[in-house]
Amino acid sequence: MIKFSIEQDDIQDVMNELREANLAFLQIYPGDSAARQPVHTVYGGAHLFRANTAENLGKAALKSLNANVQDFTILARALKLPGYKKLPKNPRKAAKLQQKLAEMTEDERRQEEAWLPYTVYQKIIRKLETEPVEDFRIDFEDGFGNRSDKEEDETAVQAAKEVAKGRSMNQLPPYIGIRIKPFTEELKTRSIRTLDIFLTALVAASNGKLPNNFIVMLPKVTIPEQITALVKIFELLEHKLKIPARSLKMEMMVETTQAIMDADGVNPLRRFIQAGEGRLIATHFGTYDYTASCNITAKYQTMDHPVCDFAHHMTKVALAHTGIFLSDGATNVMPVGPNRGDALSFAEQEENQNVVHRAWKMGYDHVRHSLWNGFYQGWDLHPAQLVVRYAAVYTFFLESFEEASLRLSSFMEKAAQATLTSDIFDDAATGQGLLNYFLRALNSGAISEKELEGTGLTLEEIQTRSFYKILQKRKNQA
Repeated sequence: MIKFSIEQDDIQDVMNELREANLAFLQIYPGDSAARQPVHTVYGGAHLFRANTAENLGKAALKSLNANVQDFTILARALKLPGYKKLPKNPRKAAKLQQKLAEMTEDERRQEEAWLPYTVYQKIIRKLETEPVEDFRIDFEDGFGNRSDKEEDETAVQAAKEVAKGRSMNQLPPYIGIRIKPFTEELKTRSIRTLDIFLTALVAASNGKLPNNFIVMLPKVTIPEQITALVKIFELLEHKLKIPARSLKMEMMVETTQAIMDADGVNPLRRFIQAGEGRLIATHFGTYDYTASCNITAKYQTMDHPVCDFAHHMTKVALAHTGIFLSDGATNVMPVGPNRGDALSFAEQEENQNVVHRAWKMGYDHVRHSLWNGFYQGWDLHPAQLVVRYAAVYTFFLESFEEASLRLSSFMEKAAQATLTSDIFDDAATGQGLLNYFLRALNSGAISEKELEGTGLTLEEIQTRSFYKILQKRKNQA
């Protein structure tokens, strides 16, 4: 018989204190949010927004794709997708290969070297046809500029009516919101006025209903008091407009050095989140304002600059496991050819295509850099950028799919055996990393629910978002 020196009563106070501390920790770090995170946010000037803007952006993106890519092999070479060197350059051979792949089953295609670039190309087309925009921000800041009060007032009303129209016709993207001006001394009054006018007009035009996943972006946050002020404005508006309490949510822009390190040499991001009182659900990185605040010259203000990586890592360390969504910034080189018109010469068309392909490759590399750093969302500023947004996301996940599936299947078998002989499998962190991959891949649309079947996990298990919980549940059921 095993003997103990400590009785349970002897340590009850210690256990109670530890429990309180553990629960307090979980309040701060509850883990990743179970909600869907969009892979991008499109920012567009408020004066240009219409109820069918998302649909029109998809059509424009498809037009750019068709104008600059005749088949999947050309897109693969432009972006240097895995396996592009082995694809035929002859147009006839490329068309023949594309037709051959189209006639195959999915299992047959997976045996072909061209499977990945072909699959990515097809997924891009389907995405642009069905849900081209996942998140849209009606922009009253940089995308709108400083205009007269009269013009901004009228635009706020017009944009609100278009949102209400889009909601009634089911034309809005899954996530939508507005970006107001910053709460600086110069702009705070204008910013609040725009928010008030927009929401008042929106509620009046939509019978008191907000769109699903509606959010307000506050840019250039430097101090927590700016977040606190927006919370108070939200409370006033909810009361005045008779919309449900706490229905207004916000996100903030990380685009100043003071948002990464304050005057006391401390990262203030968690204090910003606390100031949001549960309403602040995401942070977006502002590449160009941030690099400018670091005194980087215009030529080198890019998303993969080391100062941006430093800010990214500081943000992730400060907000990891808090449930706050993190978004990277945007590529500011637009994939648009210099020659316009319908009657372009062959040389002009070729010049346009080369310019677009270079911009696409830059955007593709930037998105890949973000994904590699664990930022699964970014900005897009032009419809043609949607092509490479989805190309980068789908390639990132699909190129690892077979390996990750085999690893997870094998890992689950070993974990199942371990739970029969010990308390819990001792390498759950490895399993969690694999689970995170499938969660993100499924969320992005790179893989389907059916494709999860070969991993050894059910959709219900994956949606728990915790490998540890999966193992414990399976142990209890054994």
